[in-house]
Amino acid sequence: MDENTTKGAVTEGVGKLKDAAGGLAGDTSLQGEGKLDQLTGKTQRQFGDTIDDAQDQLESITSTIRERPFAAVGIAAGVGFLLGLLLIPSRRG
Repeated sequence: MDENTTKGAVTEGVGKLKDAAGGLAGDTSLQGEGKLDQLTGKTQRQFGDTIDDAQDQLESITSTIRERPFAAVGIAAGVGFLLGLLLIPSRRG
């Protein structure tokens, strides 16, 4: 688990507490700060989740390349050839 996921969850929880405390005390400033903390925490937690997903995908791709190196080289060559065809202008006159 990425540290952003944990920090985001904590920040979001603190924001909920501030929001509730502000609501009980009638302090709109504290309530607003709590809502901002909730949003910040949620964003940070989602960023951490995205990083976790990207790391999982990278591990999956790496293991596939190690299991089938020749297929990986063939795919890379094919992609390179297609990109070359698409990006280099035709030399036909």
